Amino acid sequence: MSEQNSAASASVNRAKPYQLMLFPLNNGATNVYYVLVLSYIATFGSKVLALSMIFASVMVTGMRLFDAITDPIIGALMDRTNGKFGKFRPFMVIGNLIMAVSILVLYCLTPLIPASMEWARYVAFVALYAIWVIGYTFQTSCTRSGQTVLTNDPKQRPLFTIFNTVGSLLGMGAMQFFAPILAKNYEGGYASAGFFRTLAPVGIVISIALTILAVIGIWEKDQPKYFGIGGQKTEKIKVAEYVAIIKGNNPMQRLMVAGAGCKLALSIATNTTVLCMLYGCMMGNYDGLYLPMMVLGYVFSVPFFLLTVRTSQKKGQKASLMRYVSVALICYIGVLVLLLLWGKGDAFTLSLMSDGKVSINVYTILFIALFGIGYGAYYATADMPIPMVADCSDYETYISGKYIPGIMGTLFSLVDKLVSSLSATVVGVAVSFIGLDSLPTQYDPYTPGMNVVVIVLFCVIPMIAWTATLLAMKNYSLTGEKMKEIQAVNACRRDAVAGGMSLEDAMQKWQTLDQLPAQYRAN
Repeated sequence: MSEQNSAASASVNRAKPYQLMLFPLNNGATNVYYVLVLSYIATFGSKVLALSMIFASVMVTGMRLFDAITDPIIGALMDRTNGKFGKFRPFMVIGNLIMAVSILVLYCLTPLIPASMEWARYVAFVALYAIWVIGYTFQTSCTRSGQTVLTNDPKQRPLFTIFNTVGSLLGMGAMQFFAPILAKNYEGGYASAGFFRTLAPVGIVISIALTILAVIGIWEKDQPKYFGIGGQKTEKIKVAEYVAIIKGNNPMQRLMVAGAGCKLALSIATNTTVLCMLYGCMMGNYDGLYLPMMVLGYVFSVPFFLLTVRTSQKKGQKASLMRYVSVALICYIGVLVLLLLWGKGDAFTLSLMSDGKVSINVYTILFIALFGIGYGAYYATADMPIPMVADCSDYETYISGKYIPGIMGTLFSLVDKLVSSLSATVVGVAVSFIGLDSLPTQYDPYTPGMNVVVIVLFCVIPMIAWTATLLAMKNYSLTGEKMKEIQAVNACRRDAVAGGMSLEDAMQKWQTLDQLPAQYRAN
Protein backbone atom coordinates (compact mmCIF):
# COMPACT_ATOMS: atom_id res chain seq x y z
CA MET A 1 0.00 0.00 0.00
CA SER A 2 2.84 2.43 0.82
CA GLU A 3 4.38 1.81 -2.62
CA GLN A 4 1.04 2.55 -4.27
CA ASN A 5 0.66 5.78 -2.31
CA SER A 6 4.22 6.75 -3.19
CA ALA A 7 3.62 6.17 -6.90
CA ALA A 8 0.37 8.02 -6.79
CA SER A 9 2.00 10.95 -5.05
CA ALA A 10 4.87 11.00 -7.54
CA SER A 11 2.44 11.07 -10.46
CA VAL A 12 1.25 14.53 -9.42
CA ASN A 13 3.61 17.49 -9.50
CA ARG A 14 2.32 20.01 -6.98
CA ALA A 15 3.63 23.51 -6.40
CA LYS A 16 4.32 25.03 -3.01
CA PRO A 17 2.08 27.95 -2.00
CA TYR A 18 4.80 30.57 -2.46
CA GLN A 19 5.56 29.18 -5.95
CA LEU A 20 1.91 29.45 -6.96
CA MET A 21 1.85 33.03 -5.73
CA LEU A 22 5.16 34.27 -7.11
CA PHE A 23 5.55 32.76 -10.59
CA PRO A 24 2.30 34.30 -11.96
CA LEU A 25 3.84 37.70 -11.22
CA ASN A 26 5.66 37.12 -14.52
CA ASN A 27 2.39 37.99 -16.21
CA GLY A 28 2.14 41.10 -14.06
CA ALA A 29 5.63 42.09 -15.21
CA THR A 30 4.64 41.83 -18.89
CA ASN A 31 1.25 43.44 -18.30
CA VAL A 32 3.08 46.55 -17.17
CA TYR A 33 4.23 46.81 -20.77
CA TYR A 34 0.78 45.84 -22.02
CA VAL A 35 -0.40 49.18 -20.61
CA LEU A 36 2.84 51.10 -21.10
CA VAL A 37 3.14 50.15 -24.76
CA LEU A 38 -0.01 48.74 -26.29
CA SER A 39 -2.33 51.24 -24.60
CA TYR A 40 -0.22 54.32 -25.30
CA ILE A 41 2.16 53.73 -28.21
CA ALA A 42 -0.31 54.86 -30.87
CA THR A 43 -0.98 58.06 -28.91
CA PHE A 44 2.76 58.56 -28.43
CA GLY A 45 3.43 58.12 -32.14
CA SER A 46 0.68 60.44 -33.31
CA LYS A 47 0.78 63.10 -30.57
CA VAL A 48 4.43 63.26 -29.44
CA LEU A 49 6.34 62.21 -32.57
CA ALA A 50 3.73 63.75 -34.90
CA LEU A 51 3.56 60.60 -37.03
CA SER A 52 0.50 59.75 -39.07
CA MET A 53 -2.28 58.52 -36.74
CA ILE A 54 -3.18 55.69 -39.11
CA PHE A 55 0.48 54.70 -39.45
CA ALA A 56 1.03 54.70 -35.68
CA SER A 57 -2.08 52.56 -35.17
CA VAL A 58 -1.75 50.18 -38.12
CA MET A 59 2.02 49.66 -37.69
CA VAL A 60 1.44 48.05 -34.30
CA THR A 61 -0.69 45.38 -35.98
CA GLY A 62 1.46 45.16 -39.08
CA MET A 63 4.43 44.21 -36.92
CA ARG A 64 2.72 40.87 -36.36
CA LEU A 65 4.21 39.75 -39.67
CA PHE A 66 7.55 40.12 -37.91
CA ASP A 67 6.16 38.13 -34.99
CA ALA A 68 5.07 35.31 -37.31
CA ILE A 69 8.77 34.76 -38.06
CA THR A 70 10.35 35.39 -34.66
CA ASP A 71 7.81 33.65 -32.38
CA PRO A 72 8.33 30.07 -33.68
CA ILE A 73 12.10 30.61 -33.61
CA ILE A 74 12.00 31.76 -29.98
CA GLY A 75 9.66 28.88 -29.11
CA ALA A 76 12.01 26.36 -30.72
CA LEU A 77 14.98 27.92 -28.91
CA MET A 78 13.17 27.62 -25.58
CA ASP A 79 12.26 23.97 -26.19
CA ARG A 80 15.93 23.20 -26.86
CA THR A 81 17.22 25.14 -23.87
CA ASN A 82 18.29 23.12 -20.84
CA GLY A 83 21.22 24.94 -19.30
CA LYS A 84 22.62 25.68 -15.88
CA PHE A 85 19.86 28.22 -15.16
CA GLY A 86 17.03 26.06 -16.45
CA LYS A 87 14.69 26.40 -19.40
CA PHE A 88 12.55 29.39 -18.50
CA ARG A 89 14.47 31.70 -16.16
CA PRO A 90 16.95 32.94 -18.82
CA PHE A 91 14.12 33.96 -21.15
CA MET A 92 12.29 35.79 -18.36
CA VAL A 93 15.32 37.86 -17.38
CA ILE A 94 16.65 38.56 -20.89
CA GLY A 95 13.17 39.40 -22.18
CA ASN A 96 12.54 41.91 -19.41
CA LEU A 97 15.88 43.64 -19.97
CA ILE A 98 15.25 43.91 -23.72
CA MET A 99 11.86 45.51 -23.11
CA ALA A 100 13.23 47.92 -20.51
CA VAL A 101 16.02 49.26 -22.71
CA SER A 102 13.93 49.53 -25.90
CA ILE A 103 11.04 51.37 -24.24
CA LEU A 104 13.32 53.68 -22.28
CA VAL A 105 14.99 54.72 -25.52
CA LEU A 106 11.68 54.95 -27.41
CA TYR A 107 9.79 57.11 -24.91
CA CYS A 108 12.67 59.19 -23.58
CA LEU A 109 15.07 59.72 -26.50
CA THR A 110 13.12 59.56 -29.79
CA PRO A 111 11.26 62.84 -29.02
CA LEU A 112 14.70 64.50 -29.13
CA ILE A 113 14.97 63.72 -32.86
CA PRO A 114 14.32 67.04 -34.66
CA ALA A 115 10.95 67.37 -36.36
CA SER A 116 12.85 68.19 -39.56
CA MET A 117 14.18 64.60 -39.53
CA GLU A 118 10.73 63.05 -39.67
CA TRP A 119 12.06 59.99 -41.52
CA ALA A 120 14.36 59.23 -38.58
CA ARG A 121 11.40 59.33 -36.20
CA TYR A 122 9.59 56.76 -38.33
CA VAL A 123 12.64 54.49 -38.49
CA ALA A 124 13.35 54.72 -34.75
CA PHE A 125 9.68 54.14 -33.90
CA VAL A 126 9.48 50.95 -35.97
CA ALA A 127 12.94 49.60 -35.04
CA LEU A 128 12.55 50.09 -31.27
CA TYR A 129 9.06 48.63 -31.32
CA ALA A 130 10.39 45.57 -33.18
CA ILE A 131 13.10 45.08 -30.55
CA TRP A 132 10.50 45.41 -27.80
CA VAL A 133 8.37 42.74 -29.48
CA ILE A 134 11.24 40.24 -29.24
CA GLY A 135 11.66 40.89 -25.53
CA TYR A 136 7.91 40.67 -24.99
CA THR A 137 7.83 37.27 -26.69
CA PHE A 138 10.74 36.04 -24.57
CA GLN A 139 8.97 36.79 -21.31
CA THR A 140 5.27 36.30 -22.11
CA SER A 141 5.85 32.82 -23.54
CA CYS A 142 7.31 31.78 -20.17
CA THR A 143 4.04 32.60 -18.41
CA ARG A 144 2.26 30.08 -20.61
CA SER A 145 4.92 27.38 -20.94
CA GLY A 146 6.35 27.58 -17.41
CA GLN A 147 3.11 26.30 -15.91
CA THR A 148 3.87 22.84 -17.26
CA VAL A 149 6.69 22.48 -14.72
CA LEU A 150 5.06 24.44 -11.91
CA THR A 151 2.16 22.03 -11.33
CA ASN A 152 0.02 19.47 -13.15
CA ASP A 153 -2.48 19.06 -10.32
CA PRO A 154 -6.00 19.71 -11.72
CA LYS A 155 -6.90 21.24 -8.35
CA GLN A 156 -3.94 23.64 -8.39
CA ARG A 157 -3.91 24.80 -11.99
CA PRO A 158 -7.14 26.79 -11.67
CA LEU A 159 -5.51 28.64 -8.76
CA PHE A 160 -2.97 29.95 -11.27
CA THR A 161 -5.74 32.08 -12.74
CA ILE A 162 -6.43 33.94 -9.51
CA PHE A 163 -2.74 34.48 -8.68
CA ASN A 164 -2.15 35.42 -12.30
CA THR A 165 -4.90 38.02 -12.02
CA VAL A 166 -3.41 39.36 -8.79
CA GLY A 167 -0.10 39.68 -10.61
CA SER A 168 -1.85 41.35 -13.50
CA LEU A 169 -3.47 43.81 -11.11
CA LEU A 170 -0.11 44.64 -9.59
CA GLY A 171 1.29 45.34 -13.04
CA MET A 172 -1.57 46.52 -15.21
CA GLY A 173 -3.55 48.00 -12.31
CA ALA A 174 -0.57 49.98 -11.03
CA MET A 175 0.02 51.49 -14.46
CA GLN A 176 -3.67 52.30 -14.97
CA PHE A 177 -3.68 53.95 -11.54
CA PHE A 178 -0.51 56.02 -11.96
CA ALA A 179 -1.03 57.06 -15.60
CA PRO A 180 -3.95 59.51 -15.13
CA ILE A 181 -2.31 60.93 -12.00
CA LEU A 182 0.96 61.57 -13.82
CA ALA A 183 -0.87 62.92 -16.88
CA LYS A 184 -2.36 65.74 -14.76
CA ASN A 185 1.15 67.10 -14.16
CA TYR A 186 1.76 67.81 -17.83
CA GLU A 187 0.07 70.19 -20.20
CA GLY A 188 -1.59 68.07 -22.83
CA GLY A 189 -1.93 65.03 -20.54
CA TYR A 190 -1.40 61.82 -22.49
CA ALA A 191 -0.19 63.86 -25.47
CA SER A 192 2.80 65.26 -23.56
CA ALA A 193 6.36 64.00 -24.06
CA GLY A 194 7.00 64.62 -20.37
CA PHE A 195 4.24 62.21 -19.43
CA PHE A 196 5.97 59.38 -21.32
CA ARG A 197 9.40 60.28 -19.91
CA THR A 198 7.98 59.89 -16.41
CA LEU A 199 5.72 56.89 -16.97
CA ALA A 200 8.37 54.72 -18.68
CA PRO A 201 10.84 54.55 -15.74
CA VAL A 202 7.99 53.98 -13.28
CA GLY A 203 6.73 51.04 -15.33
CA ILE A 204 10.20 49.59 -15.85
CA VAL A 205 10.96 49.54 -12.11
CA ILE A 206 7.64 47.84 -11.34
CA SER A 207 8.21 45.25 -14.08
CA ILE A 208 11.76 44.41 -12.96
CA ALA A 209 10.60 43.92 -9.35
CA LEU A 210 7.80 41.57 -10.44
CA THR A 211 10.18 39.63 -12.70
CA ILE A 212 12.62 39.01 -9.84
CA LEU A 213 9.79 37.61 -7.69
CA ALA A 214 8.58 35.42 -10.58
CA VAL A 215 12.08 34.00 -11.09
CA ILE A 216 12.19 33.06 -7.39
CA GLY A 217 8.81 31.37 -7.80
CA ILE A 218 9.89 29.01 -10.60
CA TRP A 219 13.52 28.52 -9.50
CA GLU A 220 13.07 25.10 -7.83
CA LYS A 221 10.80 23.73 -10.58
CA ASP A 222 12.89 24.85 -13.53
CA GLN A 223 14.88 21.62 -13.84
CA PRO A 224 14.89 18.58 -16.20
CA LYS A 225 12.97 16.15 -13.99
CA TYR A 226 9.84 18.22 -14.58
CA PHE A 227 10.33 18.46 -18.37
CA GLY A 228 7.71 16.17 -19.91
CA ILE A 229 8.11 12.40 -20.13
CA GLY A 230 11.73 12.16 -21.26
CA GLY A 231 13.25 14.24 -18.47
CA GLN A 232 16.83 15.02 -19.46
CA LYS A 233 16.15 14.54 -23.18
CA THR A 234 15.64 17.82 -25.02
CA GLU A 235 13.24 17.85 -27.96
CA LYS A 236 14.91 18.39 -31.34
CA ILE A 237 11.93 19.49 -33.39
CA LYS A 238 12.27 21.53 -36.57
CA VAL A 239 10.32 24.75 -36.82
CA ALA A 240 8.60 23.38 -39.94
CA GLU A 241 7.13 20.53 -37.85
CA TYR A 242 5.21 22.92 -35.62
CA VAL A 243 2.51 23.50 -38.22
CA ALA A 244 1.73 19.78 -38.29
CA ILE A 245 1.79 19.62 -34.50
CA ILE A 246 -0.74 22.42 -34.10
CA LYS A 247 -2.95 21.00 -36.86
CA GLY A 248 -3.15 17.79 -34.83
CA ASN A 249 -3.87 19.56 -31.54
CA ASN A 250 -7.53 20.55 -31.82
CA PRO A 251 -7.84 21.77 -28.19
CA MET A 252 -4.98 24.22 -28.80
CA GLN A 253 -6.66 25.55 -31.94
CA ARG A 254 -9.89 26.17 -30.05
CA LEU A 255 -8.07 27.72 -27.11
CA MET A 256 -6.26 30.14 -29.41
CA VAL A 257 -9.64 31.35 -30.72
CA ALA A 258 -11.06 31.58 -27.19
CA GLY A 259 -7.98 33.37 -25.89
CA ALA A 260 -8.14 35.81 -28.80
CA GLY A 261 -11.80 36.52 -28.04
CA CYS A 262 -11.16 37.17 -24.35
CA LYS A 263 -8.11 39.33 -25.05
CA LEU A 264 -9.78 41.37 -27.79
CA ALA A 265 -12.74 42.15 -25.54
CA LEU A 266 -10.45 43.25 -22.71
CA SER A 267 -7.97 45.23 -24.81
CA ILE A 268 -10.59 47.27 -26.69
CA ALA A 269 -13.05 47.84 -23.83
CA THR A 270 -10.20 49.08 -21.60
CA ASN A 271 -8.32 51.02 -24.29
CA THR A 272 -7.34 54.46 -22.99
CA THR A 273 -8.68 56.28 -26.05
CA VAL A 274 -12.06 54.54 -25.77
CA LEU A 275 -12.32 55.43 -22.07
CA CYS A 276 -11.30 59.04 -22.79
CA MET A 277 -14.13 59.29 -25.32
CA LEU A 278 -16.64 57.63 -22.99
CA TYR A 279 -15.91 59.30 -19.65
CA GLY A 280 -14.40 62.54 -20.96
CA CYS A 281 -15.83 63.53 -24.33
CA MET A 282 -19.30 61.98 -23.87
CA MET A 283 -19.92 62.15 -20.13
CA GLY A 284 -17.86 65.30 -19.63
CA ASN A 285 -16.09 64.22 -16.44
CA TYR A 286 -13.06 62.02 -17.14
CA ASP A 287 -11.24 62.90 -13.91
CA GLY A 288 -14.34 62.18 -11.82
CA LEU A 289 -15.39 58.96 -13.56
CA TYR A 290 -12.32 57.08 -14.84
CA LEU A 291 -10.66 56.12 -11.55
CA PRO A 292 -13.93 55.41 -9.66
CA MET A 293 -15.15 53.15 -12.49
CA MET A 294 -11.78 51.39 -12.69
CA VAL A 295 -11.82 50.72 -8.94
CA LEU A 296 -15.45 49.65 -9.17
CA GLY A 297 -14.57 47.10 -11.85
CA TYR A 298 -11.78 45.65 -9.73
CA VAL A 299 -14.09 45.41 -6.69
CA PHE A 300 -16.66 43.49 -8.73
CA SER A 301 -13.87 41.23 -10.04
CA VAL A 302 -12.97 39.84 -6.61
CA PRO A 303 -16.01 37.55 -6.14
CA PHE A 304 -15.73 36.41 -9.75
CA PHE A 305 -12.11 35.37 -9.24
CA LEU A 306 -13.23 33.13 -6.39
CA LEU A 307 -16.20 31.80 -8.37
CA THR A 308 -14.11 30.98 -11.46
CA VAL A 309 -11.55 29.03 -9.39
CA ARG A 310 -14.22 27.09 -7.51
CA THR A 311 -16.06 26.23 -10.73
CA SER A 312 -12.77 25.23 -12.41
CA GLN A 313 -11.85 22.90 -9.56
CA LYS A 314 -15.28 21.26 -9.57
CA LYS A 315 -16.16 21.13 -13.27
CA GLY A 316 -12.97 22.02 -15.13
CA GLN A 317 -11.65 25.22 -16.66
CA LYS A 318 -13.76 24.88 -19.81
CA ALA A 319 -17.02 24.99 -17.83
CA SER A 320 -15.82 27.96 -15.79
CA LEU A 321 -14.70 29.97 -18.81
CA MET A 322 -17.97 29.44 -20.68
CA ARG A 323 -20.16 30.23 -17.66
CA TYR A 324 -18.64 33.58 -16.79
CA VAL A 325 -18.05 34.77 -20.35
CA SER A 326 -21.80 34.21 -20.78
CA VAL A 327 -22.44 36.41 -17.74
CA ALA A 328 -20.31 39.18 -19.26
CA LEU A 329 -22.10 38.90 -22.59
CA ILE A 330 -25.55 39.16 -20.99
CA CYS A 331 -24.58 42.17 -18.84
CA TYR A 332 -23.07 44.04 -21.77
CA ILE A 333 -26.33 43.76 -23.67
CA GLY A 334 -27.68 46.00 -20.87
CA VAL A 335 -24.66 48.34 -21.11
CA LEU A 336 -25.26 48.58 -24.86
CA VAL A 337 -28.88 49.62 -24.29
CA LEU A 338 -27.81 52.29 -21.79
CA LEU A 339 -25.26 53.80 -24.18
CA LEU A 340 -27.85 53.83 -26.95
CA LEU A 341 -30.02 55.95 -24.62
CA TRP A 342 -27.21 58.42 -23.91
CA GLY A 343 -28.04 62.01 -24.82
CA LYS A 344 -31.81 61.54 -24.79
CA GLY A 345 -32.03 63.95 -21.86
CA ASP A 346 -30.19 65.19 -18.76
CA ALA A 347 -31.08 62.00 -16.90
CA PHE A 348 -29.29 59.83 -19.45
CA THR A 349 -25.70 60.57 -18.48
CA LEU A 350 -23.29 59.26 -15.86
CA SER A 351 -23.17 61.30 -12.67
CA LEU A 352 -21.38 60.54 -9.39
CA MET A 353 -20.69 64.01 -7.96
CA SER A 354 -22.10 67.48 -8.59
CA ASP A 355 -20.87 70.66 -6.88
CA GLY A 356 -18.98 68.58 -4.35
CA LYS A 357 -22.04 66.52 -3.40
CA VAL A 358 -23.05 62.98 -4.25
CA SER A 359 -25.34 63.06 -7.28
CA ILE A 360 -26.29 59.64 -8.62
CA ASN A 361 -29.22 59.11 -10.99
CA VAL A 362 -31.02 55.90 -12.03
CA TYR A 363 -29.01 55.76 -15.28
CA THR A 364 -25.76 55.70 -13.29
CA ILE A 365 -27.05 53.02 -10.88
CA LEU A 366 -28.01 50.76 -13.78
CA PHE A 367 -24.69 51.41 -15.51
CA ILE A 368 -22.73 50.62 -12.35
CA ALA A 369 -24.62 47.35 -11.83
CA LEU A 370 -24.41 46.09 -15.40
CA PHE A 371 -20.90 47.37 -16.11
CA GLY A 372 -19.61 46.20 -12.71
CA ILE A 373 -20.93 42.64 -13.00
CA GLY A 374 -19.97 42.40 -16.67
CA TYR A 375 -16.49 43.79 -16.08
CA GLY A 376 -15.97 41.54 -13.07
CA ALA A 377 -16.95 38.48 -15.08
CA TYR A 378 -14.85 39.17 -18.16
CA TYR A 379 -11.85 40.47 -16.22
CA ALA A 380 -11.82 37.27 -14.16
CA THR A 381 -11.92 35.17 -17.35
CA ALA A 382 -9.58 37.30 -19.49
CA ASP A 383 -6.48 35.40 -18.33
CA MET A 384 -8.18 32.04 -17.81
CA PRO A 385 -6.93 30.67 -21.16
CA ILE A 386 -3.34 31.08 -19.90
CA PRO A 387 -3.32 28.08 -17.49
CA MET A 388 -5.27 26.17 -20.12
CA VAL A 389 -2.22 26.44 -22.41
CA ALA A 390 -0.44 24.11 -19.98
CA ASP A 391 -3.30 21.64 -20.39
CA CYS A 392 -2.87 21.75 -24.18
CA SER A 393 0.89 21.26 -23.79
CA ASP A 394 0.30 18.22 -21.56
CA TYR A 395 -2.21 16.95 -24.11
CA GLU A 396 0.47 17.20 -26.82
CA THR A 397 2.81 15.14 -24.63
CA TYR A 398 -0.04 12.66 -24.13
CA ILE A 399 -0.75 12.16 -27.85
CA SER A 400 2.77 12.44 -29.30
CA GLY A 401 5.25 12.14 -26.44
CA LYS A 402 6.74 15.53 -27.32
CA TYR A 403 7.37 18.12 -24.60
CA ILE A 404 7.26 21.46 -26.42
CA PRO A 405 5.96 24.10 -23.99
CA GLY A 406 8.02 26.76 -25.73
CA ILE A 407 6.21 26.57 -29.05
CA MET A 408 2.85 26.28 -27.26
CA GLY A 409 3.64 29.38 -25.25
CA THR A 410 4.92 31.41 -28.21
CA LEU A 411 1.99 30.44 -30.42
CA PHE A 412 -0.43 31.60 -27.77
CA SER A 413 1.72 34.67 -27.20
CA LEU A 414 1.55 35.41 -30.93
CA VAL A 415 -2.25 35.36 -30.81
CA ASP A 416 -2.17 37.46 -27.64
CA LYS A 417 0.02 40.12 -29.27
CA LEU A 418 -1.87 40.01 -32.56
CA VAL A 419 -5.16 40.72 -30.83
CA SER A 420 -3.68 43.25 -28.41
CA SER A 421 -2.12 45.22 -31.24
CA LEU A 422 -5.21 44.78 -33.40
CA SER A 423 -7.09 46.76 -30.78
CA ALA A 424 -4.89 49.80 -31.45
CA THR A 425 -5.59 49.54 -35.18
CA VAL A 426 -9.33 49.08 -34.68
CA VAL A 427 -9.50 52.11 -32.40
CA GLY A 428 -7.40 54.25 -34.75
CA VAL A 429 -9.44 53.33 -37.82
CA ALA A 430 -12.74 53.81 -35.96
CA VAL A 431 -11.72 57.29 -34.78
CA SER A 432 -10.70 58.27 -38.32
CA PHE A 433 -14.28 57.63 -39.49
CA ILE A 434 -15.51 60.64 -37.51
CA GLY A 435 -12.98 62.95 -39.09
CA LEU A 436 -10.33 63.18 -36.34
CA ASP A 437 -6.67 63.43 -37.36
CA SER A 438 -5.33 62.25 -33.99
CA LEU A 439 -6.51 60.05 -31.15
CA PRO A 440 -8.68 62.06 -28.71
CA THR A 441 -7.56 62.55 -25.12
CA GLN A 442 -9.56 63.40 -22.01
CA TYR A 443 -9.30 67.11 -22.86
CA ASP A 444 -10.79 66.93 -26.35
CA PRO A 445 -14.41 68.04 -26.94
CA TYR A 446 -17.18 65.74 -28.07
CA THR A 447 -17.31 65.18 -31.84
CA PRO A 448 -20.54 64.19 -33.63
CA GLY A 449 -20.63 60.45 -34.15
CA MET A 450 -18.26 59.74 -31.26
CA ASN A 451 -21.05 58.01 -29.33
CA VAL A 452 -21.45 55.49 -32.17
CA VAL A 453 -17.71 54.80 -32.12
CA VAL A 454 -17.78 54.27 -28.34
CA ILE A 455 -20.80 51.94 -28.56
CA VAL A 456 -19.09 49.82 -31.22
CA LEU A 457 -15.72 49.70 -29.43
CA PHE A 458 -16.90 49.50 -25.83
CA CYS A 459 -19.78 47.04 -26.37
CA VAL A 460 -20.34 45.57 -29.82
CA ILE A 461 -16.83 44.29 -30.61
CA PRO A 462 -16.32 42.76 -27.12
CA MET A 463 -19.71 41.05 -27.42
CA ILE A 464 -18.74 39.56 -30.80
CA ALA A 465 -15.42 38.43 -29.29
CA TRP A 466 -17.16 36.71 -26.37
CA THR A 467 -19.52 34.97 -28.79
CA ALA A 468 -16.50 33.61 -30.69
CA THR A 469 -15.05 32.38 -27.39
CA LEU A 470 -18.22 30.50 -26.51
CA LEU A 471 -18.43 28.89 -29.95
CA ALA A 472 -14.78 27.79 -29.81
CA MET A 473 -15.12 26.32 -26.32
CA LYS A 474 -18.29 24.39 -27.09
CA ASN A 475 -16.38 21.35 -28.45
CA TYR A 476 -13.18 21.83 -26.44
CA SER A 477 -12.31 18.31 -25.29
CA LEU A 478 -10.02 18.94 -22.30
CA THR A 479 -12.58 18.72 -19.52
CA GLY A 480 -11.64 18.29 -15.88
CA GLU A 481 -12.04 14.50 -16.07
CA LYS A 482 -10.03 14.26 -19.28
CA MET A 483 -7.13 16.18 -17.75
CA LYS A 484 -7.01 13.78 -14.79
CA GLU A 485 -6.61 10.90 -17.24
CA ILE A 486 -3.94 12.72 -19.23
CA GLN A 487 -1.86 13.50 -16.14
CA ALA A 488 -2.09 9.91 -14.90
CA VAL A 489 -1.05 8.43 -18.26
CA ASN A 490 1.84 10.89 -18.65
CA ALA A 491 3.05 10.14 -15.12
CA CYS A 492 3.01 6.39 -15.73
CA ARG A 493 4.95 6.78 -18.98
CA ARG A 494 7.47 9.12 -17.34
CA ASP A 495 8.17 6.64 -14.55
CA ALA A 496 8.55 3.82 -17.10
CA VAL A 497 11.02 5.85 -19.20
CA ALA A 498 12.96 6.75 -16.05
CA GLY A 499 13.14 3.01 -15.33
CA GLY A 500 14.73 2.25 -18.69
CA MET A 501 11.79 1.67 -21.05
CA SER A 502 11.90 3.44 -24.42
CA LEU A 503 9.49 6.31 -24.98
CA GLU A 504 7.95 4.51 -27.97
CA ASP A 505 7.21 1.37 -25.93
CA ALA A 506 5.75 3.41 -23.06
CA MET A 507 3.52 5.31 -25.50
CA GLN A 508 2.19 2.08 -26.96
CA LYS A 509 1.74 0.24 -23.68
CA TRP A 510 -0.21 2.93 -21.80
CA GLN A 511 -2.73 4.93 -23.79
CA THR A 512 -5.84 5.05 -21.58
CA LEU A 513 -6.63 5.25 -17.88
CA ASP A 514 -7.92 1.68 -17.78
CA GLN A 515 -4.53 0.33 -18.89
CA LEU A 516 -2.62 1.95 -16.02
CA PRO A 517 -1.48 0.19 -12.83
CA ALA A 518 -3.86 0.68 -9.92
CA GLN A 519 -1.71 3.25 -8.11
CA TYR A 520 -1.94 5.70 -11.02
CA ARG A 521 -5.67 5.21 -11.48
CA ALA A 522 -6.16 5.81 -7.74
CA ASN A 523 -4.70 9.27 -8.09
